[in-house]
Amino acid sequence: MGIFTGWFARAGALMNEGKGPWGSGGGNGGSDGDGGPRNPWQYPPQGKRGRGNVSSLDEFLKRARGSGGGGGGFGGPGGFQAPGGPRLWLIGAGVIVLLWLLLTSFHSIGPQQKGVVTFFGRYSGTLNPGIQFTLPAPINSVSKVDVQKIRTENFPEGNTPNLMLTGDQNIVDLSYQVLWKVSSPQDYLFQIANPQETVRAVAESAMREIVAEVTLDEAIGAGRSAIAERVQQRMQQLLNSYNAGVTVQDVAIKNSSPPAQVDDAFKAVTAAQQEAQANLNQARAYAQQVLASAQGEAAEFDKIYEQYRLAPEVTKRRLYYETMEKVLANTDKTIVEPDNVTPYLPIPQAAKRAGEPQVTSNGSKGGQGQ
Repeated sequence: MGIFTGWFARAGALMNEGKGPWGSGGGNGGSDGDGGPRNPWQYPPQGKRGRGNVSSLDEFLKRARGSGGGGGGFGGPGGFQAPGGPRLWLIGAGVIVLLWLLLTSFHSIGPQQKGVVTFFGRYSGTLNPGIQFTLPAPINSVSKVDVQKIRTENFPEGNTPNLMLTGDQNIVDLSYQVLWKVSSPQDYLFQIANPQETVRAVAESAMREIVAEVTLDEAIGAGRSAIAERVQQRMQQLLNSYNAGVTVQDVAIKNSSPPAQVDDAFKAVTAAQQEAQANLNQARAYAQQVLASAQGEAAEFDKIYEQYRLAPEVTKRRLYYETMEKVLANTDKTIVEPDNVTPYLPIPQAAKRAGEPQVTSNGSKGGQGQ
């Protein structure tokens, strides 16, 4: 709008002059030879361009181009100026600098995080949780690391087998899990290039090393907890030697079994081993019974010996009577008197025969009532 206002003002100034836009009719050289207005695009009557008075059109064009003084031009104080002049540029630059300082100098560190500060890429300190202040970037840079998060690594990834060689030249399929967290954020960021891949490689190496020192029975049996503990210790030793800034929380063996190709044969071997162990346990129990019986008889003999030592004749007679009672308890007996033979009724034999079935002439068996 200011442009049109300047144009209209300039046009009004031209109309107020004497005779048209080519200047007044008076004065030297004010008109051609025939008395008409002089062409402003030709040379003056002297034959060269004049350097004195300048026509209104020339002045107008100069002012419109911003080269002349006075109001109404693009560059004059009363003319049009581009929006957002030097002052606005300064304000915009100040806002950008302020935002840069706020965004790169103040850092919000979470309760489970720590901030690692670098000074032109070199480690300079660690920030605790809270709102912390540093020099703006790129002088100081802050990297946030979660030091409370428990990270999990599963071996193997997916359903693929994970075969390992045991100390007795057998193969076992192991699946296990490793839990770890960051203990030193500056070492975690600067000492190793790929922390997660390093932890996985160390876990795989430690597990294979420990499994190669045990037997198959230990790997698939009760020795799994001891294997996991040894793997955890070995992993921590390796990671500490790398200054990885990582703490191994736990190692858990989830599954330990023979390969699928030999699983049936291995089950048959396991069943035979269990049967052998059951027979061994039964033999041990029988041995314990025999030993307890022998110990009881020995203790009883010691008691009888003490009685025999105190009264030998009485003890011998009692032992004789007790022995004969045991011998004759289940035998047939015949009593013979000194003077003559007394008829003896074999009552025990009759009792035995009475309980047995009798065989008739036709071969059938009959009872006592027949």
